[in-house]
Amino acid sequence: MTRAKDIMHEGAQWITRDETLSRAAQVMQMLDVGALPVSDDNGRLCGIITDRDIVVKCLAQGKDPARTTAGDICEGTPRWIDAGADVEDVLHEMESHKIRRLPVIENKRLVGMISEADVARHLPDNQVAEFAGMIYSTAK
Repeated sequence: MTRAKDIMHEGAQWITRDETLSRAAQVMQMLDVGALPVSDDNGRLCGIITDRDIVVKCLAQGKDPARTTAGDICEGTPRWIDAGADVEDVLHEMESHKIRRLPVIENKRLVGMISEADVARHLPDNQVAEFAGMIYSTAK
């Protein structure tokens, strides 16, 4: 059985909801990633921000990324998967919510992230094709 932990990218980091978007962009650059999970004051996942979020929800609206926080642009209920979950559960979570990055949690702590690239790298072509079809489908 392939588990979430088997296909995730290890070493994921998160930022707190009080961190500025300037700091978030610096962390993204340092880690060479396009998304960061966001934690609340208790160290629990409260959202995810992407490089696109910073551009569209901050810069394009004339906001200052040195004053706007990650918490200011997080929205919705964050999705995540347990490190021990079967890869079928991973795919279902990502497909049903049409998300391209999924934090992996173990013992209430962030241990990794699963991205589209991780799915493509670790799964058979037929699963990758089905995944891509579901994620990029315009049908509702």
